[in-house]
Amino acid sequence: MNTDCRIMNTDTDTDTDTDTEAEAEAEAEAEAEAGRVTEADTGTRTSPGSGTDAAPAAGRRTAVVTGAARGIGAAVADRLAADGWLVVAVDICRDLPGVGYPLGTDKELDALAERHPGAVLPVVADVRDRSALQDAVDLAYRHGGGRLDAAVAAAAVMAGGRPLWETTDDEWDALFETGVRGVANLARAAVPRMLAGPAPRTGRFVALASAAAHHGLWHLAGYNAAKHAVVGLIRGLAADLRGTGVTATAVSPGSTRTPMLRASADLYGLADTDEFARHQLLERLLEPEEVAAAVCWLCGPDASALTGTVVHADGGFTP
Repeated sequence: MNTDCRIMNTDTDTDTDTDTEAEAEAEAEAEAEAGRVTEADTGTRTSPGSGTDAAPAAGRRTAVVTGAARGIGAAVADRLAADGWLVVAVDICRDLPGVGYPLGTDKELDALAERHPGAVLPVVADVRDRSALQDAVDLAYRHGGGRLDAAVAAAAVMAGGRPLWETTDDEWDALFETGVRGVANLARAAVPRMLAGPAPRTGRFVALASAAAHHGLWHLAGYNAAKHAVVGLIRGLAADLRGTGVTATAVSPGSTRTPMLRASADLYGLADTDEFARHQLLERLLEPEEVAAAVCWLCGPDASALTGTVVHADGGFTP
């Protein structure tokens, strides 16, 4: 898929050409020193002046987070950066056909980077474009001093509000292209970088699923199907990673106070998102930071025993 999403000057495949790699790294370091990373001639960019001055740092934990402009993705990037990680924060920063509400913006992505100078590299890119995610992963790998410790697939959209047989092609495509293909694209870009390091490897791939992956929801069959697919993808990926030291897990949030939940309330004609709280044993909505805490724990060394499984950070939505 060609969706004008590229980042220039990333070493996409340079293991057999050390001269090219050295030149690319020298060029990237010069650009970082100038406080920017060059825009691609096709339009995808990092945001100048918004945390792009991070220099390569050997030993610093490095992550790529998609869907990072707001919501749970932004909360994950915030927490990782606050804990000392270098984070490449990816978001499409524009609206999509089939999605009936505004998506995150470049201003929100820039604000994330501004909260963590030197720790967050904001990248405008479309997760549906595998080459764009490869560029973002390679950017993280290079600026992380040749390591990638975690990849978090948080990009997803909400669409529906009608029976399955009335779901439009645009809605179905938006759900699966962003919420499923986007997860697969990140895995295909990030996992080889994690496997490239010497044993013992400790890479972490974490995807955001949903309580909807475990329950049928009225008039949201497409969303149910997409989130079920995420869980299946993670279980299959974990099997592929058997014995490597790299793990794959998912987090299924419950109703969390995000713009996507507001969109869900609108689909159901609800005036207040708090009405969703009655489905959870906590009897309140979750905050993005609470879900991010589970995601970030899975990114760290203490989660070494978990792979191929789902953590239900859902406030008791799932019995």
